[in-house]
Amino acid sequence: MADDGTRPSAEEIILFEKDPATKIATVTVNRPDKHNAITIAARHRFSEIVHRANVDDEVKVLVIRGAGDNFGTGDDLPEMADLFSDKDVSWLHDFRIGEDEGVTYPPKGSYRHLGAVTQLYARTGEGMRDLQDFKKISIVEAKGYCYGWQFYLAGDADIVIASDDALFGHAAFRYAGWAARMWQWALTMGLRPFMEMVFTGRPFTAQEMKDLHFVNSVVPRERLEAETMKYALACARNRPTDTVVMQKTFFEVFKQQQGEYMGSILSGWLESMLPAVLDDSSIKVGDEMFDKGLTNAVKDNDNQFPPEWRLSFAGRKSRS
Repeated sequence: MADDGTRPSAEEIILFEKDPATKIATVTVNRPDKHNAITIAARHRFSEIVHRANVDDEVKVLVIRGAGDNFGTGDDLPEMADLFSDKDVSWLHDFRIGEDEGVTYPPKGSYRHLGAVTQLYARTGEGMRDLQDFKKISIVEAKGYCYGWQFYLAGDADIVIASDDALFGHAAFRYAGWAARMWQWALTMGLRPFMEMVFTGRPFTAQEMKDLHFVNSVVPRERLEAETMKYALACARNRPTDTVVMQKTFFEVFKQQQGEYMGSILSGWLESMLPAVLDDSSIKVGDEMFDKGLTNAVKDNDNQFPPEWRLSFAGRKSRS
């Protein structure tokens, strides 16, 4: 599926800058008018930036933040709609394969049609778990919505700094029931709280996530950037980069002993089984949902839950 030309380029969505003097680099997700929704091309660009920063001797700490009021709400849903629709579409672009390169994508109705993509997300190089293999220090600055793809980043980062209004979660728990990388969230949040998030679909507040040791620091919005820089400078000034890489290797071994990569593969397999799930709920995913209008469908779904459990800030303020 080619981009329809209405979306910004990957270079416009994912901004990168570095300061060789401090060895702190910053990735900014720059699509505030769409709550920093990430496109496939932008996700690929993020992966490439992490790969380069991993090698770059002028980078020791990588800060990831969002422009505007939110860290982000995950995938660009209109771009992803065809994957869950009744259309028999090619998804070669997520594999960086051109439609004219003589490769045929698995057809609709096959296990591989969805499975090929969802299992791709278990691998480094796709922008979904790249921070797991990043041998420098990564810091996520979370504010407003921290959903979907941005929630993956928060789960994989070494340090998470959050504004006190931040919400953490994934809409997939409402619409599908699972999401890529679930194992890492379960390990970081703790099993029982994460089960609550999955089964209710509710987002957790920044303070709740700090209490669960998922977030390192919670501050008012106006202090967020200063708090993030305090952590970044302390990390950059502490031990040499070689020491950091050795430390990260220790933590990587620890995570793999806990089954992080095996969990990524398992989550991908679960997602692949979505077409086989018998739908007995009022929440419809696919053409029916998008025909109704994405905004209306999401709002109607959100209104089924208690206000304090709704995904949208507007819905949480409503008592209807």
